[in-house]
Amino acid sequence: MPFKGANAAPRIAKIAKMKKAATKTFTGSRIRHQRHRVGMTQSALAQRLGISASYLNQIEHDTRPLPITLLGALCTLFSVGADYFSDTEETRGIQAVREILADPVFDMDAIRLDSIHAAMRVAPDLCAQFVRLYRAYLLRQEHAEAALIGGGSASSRAMQHDGPDRVEPYEAVNDWVQAQRNYFDEIDRCAEQQFEMMRLDEGSPGEQLARYLLDRHGIRTEIDLNLSQKGLMWHIDRRQRILFLSRLAPSESSTFWMAQALGQIEHQSLFARVVRRSRLKESEARGLARVYLTNYFAGALLLPYERFRVTAHEVRHDLELLQRHFGVSFEQACHRLSTMQRPGHEGIPFYFLKTDIAGNILKSFSANRFTQSRFGGPCPLWNIFRAFSTPQQVQVQLSQTTDGAVYLNIARTVGRNSISYLDRPRLTAVVLGCSITDAPQIVYSAGLDLKDPRMIIPIGPGCRACTREHCHHRALPMMGHRVDVDNEGRGIAPYRTAL
Repeated sequence: MPFKGANAAPRIAKIAKMKKAATKTFTGSRIRHQRHRVGMTQSALAQRLGISASYLNQIEHDTRPLPITLLGALCTLFSVGADYFSDTEETRGIQAVREILADPVFDMDAIRLDSIHAAMRVAPDLCAQFVRLYRAYLLRQEHAEAALIGGGSASSRAMQHDGPDRVEPYEAVNDWVQAQRNYFDEIDRCAEQQFEMMRLDEGSPGEQLARYLLDRHGIRTEIDLNLSQKGLMWHIDRRQRILFLSRLAPSESSTFWMAQALGQIEHQSLFARVVRRSRLKESEARGLARVYLTNYFAGALLLPYERFRVTAHEVRHDLELLQRHFGVSFEQACHRLSTMQRPGHEGIPFYFLKTDIAGNILKSFSANRFTQSRFGGPCPLWNIFRAFSTPQQVQVQLSQTTDGAVYLNIARTVGRNSISYLDRPRLTAVVLGCSITDAPQIVYSAGLDLKDPRMIIPIGPGCRACTREHCHHRALPMMGHRVDVDNEGRGIAPYRTAL
């Protein structure tokens, strides 16, 4: 008999939506991964799905696409969202491989795009290792350059110690978080239960947290005027039983720090258990992962999943209203929206990114197909950079990436203001984006003609990997292609690709 799970109903709308826009989707490696994860044989899964073992074998080896009719049963059986079986991760991997192959060390002209698609579909793990190897190559190049500039001491020793295949710990953690789709069910549910137990909705969350820390743990909260000079925003002195907070932050940040401290005090064993299940090997990476999970807990505590998801839907994801309703910052509300991936109760899949004014990526998570450039700078046409010219004002943009996907992007500067003439606060901005198919559910689409192609701004993955040859904003030539050095004419961009 076909498998019919009791929790399949909440997924019907999402599956119907995927069916409406469906093309042939090959998901063999993802089905095989989930089957191995739960210890199920191919014949047992075929029996649960009500299909023949030979038919399932064809699906797992990508000789047959996944029928939409099986999607609901697979989602319920493996406790994953419908988006897990979309081509999102495949698209993200293809983009990374395309960027790598644009490096002059490879002959990009000798590799067809359909070959990259086939490789990603048939051998995704091998492609992931290829990306890892290229990252290690870049890291080794950076160490070698730093050794030449700085006399060779520290960077040379680091290069010898790290070995040829090391990946930076923060990149390893970011990959792990992305692989989890920026959702950690155990931690999310723990925070949600604690919110209800503490009744944080009954009064100021900051006051409630301060009272709880004092009553339950005997830890009082104080402002330390000199904390920021030490490079700290908060610090627990366990001997004196004091939580010191910086005076520079607004109240919503102080509340978030108290929630972080609470996570550190009460839930380290939970965080450690989640990290142990990861494939992070280095102690530094595992430490950074625990820091991330502490932050994740704090956001989930202040913005409990179901309350936040329902409220976001009711206000059409109006970020300013969500800020006021939950007493959080604009950035915190944006980041939380990018984590709404609870199986059966998914929110709109958003991507979230934070950058400074120089274009350095500080945070990047994606629950949809969007992927930022992994080996180059972001596109200057993105509205996150326009946000710096209009501080604290929301910038709305429709954009299309080089894979043809169209997104609604909401960008705004975040962070604190200067407290004196000599103060130099960090200039940062965030962008939150969703597929244009979800745009009607977002208040920021009001007044936009979503069907007018003139409203759509073409953005790329960074100039070196971008295939838009005639872009006025190109800063670097397209890698992997010869540059036209003809002096008899001047192109739109200073770097033209030779035919």
